[in-house]
Amino acid sequence: MKLITQQLLNDLLGKAGSSPRLRTHYNVHESASDPVQRYFVATRFDSYFRPHRHPLRGEFALVLQGLCDVLIFDNTGVVIQRVSIGQGAETVAFDLTPNTWHTWITQSDTSLFFETKQGPYNPDTAVEFASWSPDEGSPEVKAFTARLRNAHVGDSLV
Repeated sequence: MKLITQQLLNDLLGKAGSSPRLRTHYNVHESASDPVQRYFVATRFDSYFRPHRHPLRGEFALVLQGLCDVLIFDNTGVVIQRVSIGQGAETVAFDLTPNTWHTWITQSDTSLFFETKQGPYNPDTAVEFASWSPDEGSPEVKAFTARLRNAHVGDSLV
């Protein structure tokens, strides 16, 4: 039996704070070949989740600590939905269909969510990044993230 302790989750949040990406994860599943991929993601306030989609798989996520906004986009980068998820929000989890453009905006300095996807994991088909969003680590990320934070339904990020 694999136990998920509060200490493990606290350690993840600490590691996220010292990570260059300001996030880290812990796999519950054993390998990339497992038919179900399950993991915890700890994230800090300024972590950048590049807008992306999973062409072949949906995903389920449950926010356990903190508050995040999830933005859904059309193919051209227009925000079509924005939902607050987590502590203090009406929504605590979501189930996303395959091929949906989305991103996470962390709204509190220590947020933690649990995510599950159908496996096996194949890095060649698992994720497609939006061409209208900057690469992680590029100089444009800071300004783009500010636009994401202030984006409303109907706004274009292009």
